[in-house]
Amino acid sequence: MRDQIFSQENDLVNFTFDAKVANVFDDMVRRSVPGYQSMIEMIGLCVKSHGQDNTNYYDLGASTGATSMALGINDTHNNTKIIAVDNSLSMTEKCEKTLNNKVNNAQVICADIEILDIKNASIVVLNLTLQFIAPENRQALINKIYQGLNKGGALIVSEKIHFNDQQKQQQMTELHLDFKRANGYSELEIAAKRQSIENVLITDDKNTHFKRFEQAGFNTSTCHFQCLNFASFLAVK
Repeated sequence: MRDQIFSQENDLVNFTFDAKVANVFDDMVRRSVPGYQSMIEMIGLCVKSHGQDNTNYYDLGASTGATSMALGINDTHNNTKIIAVDNSLSMTEKCEKTLNNKVNNAQVICADIEILDIKNASIVVLNLTLQFIAPENRQALINKIYQGLNKGGALIVSEKIHFNDQQKQQQMTELHLDFKRANGYSELEIAAKRQSIENVLITDDKNTHFKRFEQAGFNTSTCHFQCLNFASFLAVK
């Protein structure tokens, strides 16, 4: 379905991943996030190089299941299990439909990722998820993921980022707005969504992400993909 949630003037409330958003999410993210398809494809490549036999792959904040699908399609390892987790029932229902009869080693769970146990993992993905976690809770989540990863396992984090250089920040913001306009969003829709999401989606800069990975104990971390103000990070234990 086409995303028209913000096409009319309404009393705005904070953005939530309810049934209305779940129904149009795939269209929304494709038209709002530069490089989204490449993000998903890169996750698939990471599975080939960092996945391990007899381990779990976690998709935390699975939404409608695109990341879990990439994990399943690209998995070349034996006896693995994909655990797709989201705290929105509407999203998990859509995720189950996406994966049904296509990925046979997946389990979809409606749960809070901040209290979820992570164990025997070789791949953990936070794809556009960490930015919706309270900033003061993000280090604890990364620490928990690190503890649940096997040696050689990988954490992939994709996020909207900000820049401390104001000129660069303005340039990236304008390009992102142009990207949305080119994908058919009106000025009303762009302004309304920004107002709705500004208190919900809180960005970090690149250095903050790297410092979190280092503090958690990861051996290496790198930004392996970036398109405008969206970046993907790969941290290996």
